[in-house]
Amino acid sequence: MRRNTSISLLAVGHACVDIYQGAVAALIPFFVAERDYTYAVASGIVLAASLLSSVAQPVFGALTDRWAMPWLLPVSTLLGGVGIALSGLSGSYGLTLLFVAVSGVGVAAYHPESARLARLASAGSHSAMSWFSLGGNIGFALAPLMVAAAIGHGSLRWTPVLVLPALAGAALCLPVLRMLDRPRTGTAGTRAPRSADDMASFVRLSLAVVFRSVVFTGLSTFVSLHAQQRMEGSATAGTVALFLLFLGGAFGSVLGGSLANRYDRVRVSRWSYLLSVAAVTGVIHAPGPAMFLFVALTSAGLYVPFSLQVTLGQDYLPSRVGTAAGVTLGLTVSVGGLVSPLLGHLADTTDLRTALTPLIAMPALSWLLFRTLPEPTPPGALRRTAPSATTSGTWKEAGRDSTPVPGTPPGRPGGPRRAPGRTRP
Repeated sequence: MRRNTSISLLAVGHACVDIYQGAVAALIPFFVAERDYTYAVASGIVLAASLLSSVAQPVFGALTDRWAMPWLLPVSTLLGGVGIALSGLSGSYGLTLLFVAVSGVGVAAYHPESARLARLASAGSHSAMSWFSLGGNIGFALAPLMVAAAIGHGSLRWTPVLVLPALAGAALCLPVLRMLDRPRTGTAGTRAPRSADDMASFVRLSLAVVFRSVVFTGLSTFVSLHAQQRMEGSATAGTVALFLLFLGGAFGSVLGGSLANRYDRVRVSRWSYLLSVAAVTGVIHAPGPAMFLFVALTSAGLYVPFSLQVTLGQDYLPSRVGTAAGVTLGLTVSVGGLVSPLLGHLADTTDLRTALTPLIAMPALSWLLFRTLPEPTPPGALRRTAPSATTSGTWKEAGRDSTPVPGTPPGRPGGPRRAPGRTRP
């Protein structure tokens, strides 16, 4: 299987899933306008999407460390889409929270397994992982446009139209699973020893991702309303601001992978967070249309480290790459949604600009934590097996594949065999 093909398909599938993360924030102005929700009540919808997701992603990550579960990709994609599709059909706030939470669980189930398969197919390439992350960023960016197109001139009862990306994403998962040729069940086999894990660095990395999550989720929840206020109530201004916030991440992810090939990941992430401090300040306090420039810069700055943090987490925890992905892509990212109701309450009691001002400190805290992190040496856990008469060339993960290479002694799974007649010096 060609690496580019698998990464491209995984990236497109990632886009189809992350549309539903972006759709939650994109639906907030419509819930406020159509149902008269306050800022705090509306931000509770973001909380519902984040709460179960934040708990579920590490659980799914731990499960994928133990068993290969590629079937999760199409199932979770459909679950994410169905939840958002149903969210606008009932005027009940409780049912809306339930449907959005179901979508959050679907998104949570998707990311750890997809990140494991992307790492497998990328053979450890930072650039390939950045393209995988790019797919998610494009999905985020398309979300406000799709929501506006589906219900912008109608009502929330048009949300069932939003299930279409999930159907496309689930269909795309099927050829990916065939190409990767992974077993549907089976234990993880031999893994890196727990002694290889750097838990202290992983905890500091996770805290840095939490602070990034707080600022990004806070802005994605309220930047649309903030832009409408700054541009005299223009609904278009809100859609443009949210689109730029999500689209800038596409540029940032690719740039991050490219820079990480020249410099180490920790250094690239550190400088990106430092520059994000100024960018977030501009979003909140820059006058007039200049705000849109700072929205794009903030998005790029916050997404340069995004895919790098995933691979850093997997290198800090080489014995539990699924758990690492579940935390860096899931728990820490979703924690930002827990802060949204606090920002909403503060906005209700003061004003929106005052409520958003504390977000300036978040990338500064991430920068401080990255100053304490080492650049890990990748464990070289990925290799490509040679084609044989019984199996085609597929991407294998050393110590992770449950199928032994024919001819190896019992208890010695996998590993390339020496050619006949050659001895080790």
